[in-house]
Amino acid sequence: MTSKHLRWIATGAAIVAALQFAQPSPQASRAASAGQASAQTPPPQSTTQPPPPATAGQGQRPQPSFRAGVDLVSLNVTVTDGTARYITDLTALDFNVFEDGVKQEVTFFNRTNLPIALALLLDTSASMEAKLATAQEAAIGFARKLRTQDLAEVIDFDSRVVVLQSFTSGVGDLEQAIRKTSAGGSTSLYNAVYIALKDLKKVVAKNVDEIRRQAIIVLSDGEDTSSLLPFEEVLDLAKRSETAIYSIGLRAEGPSNSSRGFKEAEFVLRQFSQETGGRSFFPNQASDLTNVYGQIADELSSQYTVGYTSRNPKRDGSWRRLVVRVNRPNLTARTKQGYFAPTAH
Repeated sequence: MTSKHLRWIATGAAIVAALQFAQPSPQASRAASAGQASAQTPPPQSTTQPPPPATAGQGQRPQPSFRAGVDLVSLNVTVTDGTARYITDLTALDFNVFEDGVKQEVTFFNRTNLPIALALLLDTSASMEAKLATAQEAAIGFARKLRTQDLAEVIDFDSRVVVLQSFTSGVGDLEQAIRKTSAGGSTSLYNAVYIALKDLKKVVAKNVDEIRRQAIIVLSDGEDTSSLLPFEEVLDLAKRSETAIYSIGLRAEGPSNSSRGFKEAEFVLRQFSQETGGRSFFPNQASDLTNVYGQIADELSSQYTVGYTSRNPKRDGSWRRLVVRVNRPNLTARTKQGYFAPTAH
């Protein structure tokens, strides 16, 4: 197995210094601890160019031109009925968007299955050793459902965070990267989410046809034990992003589910998902993961994109609370809970 490569992106001089060096794989690290030195290699570089995304469907409200500098607030919205069935036949007129209680005019709407850019995050700490093979197969099953216009990267995290595969549309490359994961070390969950958010921020739309829905799918079985970044800082970055976080907290069998550590982990994963418009799942056994990944895939293919230009002209960087409602009875719309207003600079 080749050496893994660390990509620390964090604050503080120690983290900045660490960015100058690649980190070895867990196997190499364990060899180093036995007195063997591991060679440093440059971080992996993606050579895959984003393919042309699918175009928007016909028969919808005319869409405005997309220009840099326009403060379009874009929301990924999931609509379900009382049985948790996804509703995919709504129009722009069915949506009501409120910002701080003030109704907004929807000026951008898309119900086609837009291309996706997502990061697959896998916890490979020591506690995952017995469950990792099952988790790998579930993640590979999800990767195989991606379309040629979708992009994904694979990140594993234990004591360190390693980008095993940068953004690509190649399912074979993603599968190979997932199979490279091996268990060992502690858990750097916050660092991993931070790096994924930063990577997704680089996937920028230059026009309407390049707009992608962005998501992070993170699997972990316990609390963060070794991140250099605090939870609050990473959550703030997530709230400032256009990324929905889908979190999977794999519960351990037995009384450990009620431990303080897992309760803290569950709180963290729920917060990441609730604030960004994603969902959190807490399966009791690894064999449930295939179904969980399937539910996430179904949701990502059933979302709407709804956009508006805020009626609030202030550029003060304040937090603005969002609520989306639909006109049809007995339906529930879910999106991120708010966003930070732009600033004057």
